[in-house]
Amino acid sequence: MSKPPPARYRTTNWSNYNASLRKRGSLLIRVDKDMTWRAPRDGRPGRPAVFSDAAIQFCLSIKVLFKLPLRQTAGMVASLLRLAGLDWPVPDFSTLCRRQKTLAVQVPYRRADGPLNLLVDSTGIKFLGDGEWQAR
Repeated sequence: MSKPPPARYRTTNWSNYNASLRKRGSLLIRVDKDMTWRAPRDGRPGRPAVFSDAAIQFCLSIKVLFKLPLRQTAGMVASLLRLAGLDWPVPDFSTLCRRQKTLAVQVPYRRADGPLNLLVDSTGIKFLGDGEWQAR
């Protein structure tokens, strides 16, 4: 018995194919300048936390999203904040390592056909699909 010949796929609409490949790498990150980046004083004894849970959640979401080690995550977050025009301090890798034990970072399933929109505001971090972003 002979093997059937392998299927050959030919792309006939190159402009749509190229556009879909470009869309696959699309990422939009919006950072609200009014979000609480530094932790508020809680009145407990000991050294207070410098960064809020939202700041740590943002850094850990970038870590999970791009599959980065903690030191590279700190560098990427610093460059993202610089691109956004924000002069905020960035947690170092040891702070991220220590605080990630208490926070659960969940990145929802992402469809491959659309862009991923990461919205960071005063209420926290949201991953939105294209339709949800346009509704806002």
